[in-house]
Amino acid sequence: MPTESRPLANTQPPNSALLDPLAVDNAGAAKMLGISESHLYALKRTARLGPTPIRLGRCCRYRVSELVEWVNAGCPARARWQAMRGGG
Repeated sequence: MPTESRPLANTQPPNSALLDPLAVDNAGAAKMLGISESHLYALKRTARLGPTPIRLGRCCRYRVSELVEWVNAGCPARARWQAMRGGG
């Protein structure tokens, strides 16, 4: 008996935009910024890291879009960053 050949479902490669994360952990944020994790923690501790993390259960994450906006704004300190965003 001949077998039917059916096209495979979704043979297209996945859209990379769908795979880009919306939020990253401390290691991901440090990598995006091109700094070490210890430097990221120092920036957080001294309030020089503008974006504040969001909590997802016990996980701490940073919005990728906010990290990009913060860098494009010149990396202002947290108080100034919050004032620029209307939250301060």
